[in-house]
Amino acid sequence: MTRLRPRHFVLAALALAASGAGAVLALTSFAPGAWIATWAPCPRNWGWAPAWQPRKSPLRSASLYLLAADVKICYGSPSLRGRTMIGGEAVPYGKLWRTGANEPTTLHADGTFHVEGLELESGSYSLYSVPGPESWKFVVNRSIRQWGLESEYTAEVAAQEVGRFEVPAEKLAQPVESLTFRVEEEPEGLSGVADVYLEWQTSRVRIRFVG
Repeated sequence: MTRLRPRHFVLAALALAASGAGAVLALTSFAPGAWIATWAPCPRNWGWAPAWQPRKSPLRSASLYLLAADVKICYGSPSLRGRTMIGGEAVPYGKLWRTGANEPTTLHADGTFHVEGLELESGSYSLYSVPGPESWKFVVNRSIRQWGLESEYTAEVAAQEVGRFEVPAEKLAQPVESLTFRVEEEPEGLSGVADVYLEWQTSRVRIRFVG
């Protein structure tokens, strides 16, 4: 659940007042990244038929509160359900992955921040990854309206890449059932640094955010 700062109470109240299916549809379709980072719900790609179908992988979020920006990570959280996912047929090593389920995982920010040294301005971005046994490569892209299927990462989408970075991978002793983005930061982001841990199956990677 998104944590609200005092300056966001008025905006949140207005959002709650705008009840009804039409308002929800508009908010989850057209809210800018700065709104999503601070008070609006995670976006959904309603232009794709699967967005209207029941989802086995719930839409979840993780929020970071840095000095220069608030950042929200929105992602579909698949579960193992007895399957081998990372390094298996579903999420093979060395292949592009949406970093979750359904829509691609997205980042939303209300100010400029850095992720593993890559500078990103206020707005919204998709976050793809290429998992590996020793390290993961991540791809940050301005395009967020495509469906998450890797086949939808077309040349047109690829042309909107902002940058890439690579981080080491760690093997966990116990498996994590559902894909999780876990945030570790100083209280209220006073240091301007937050570490985000992506954990699933027996894989863990750390992504550093600075802002």
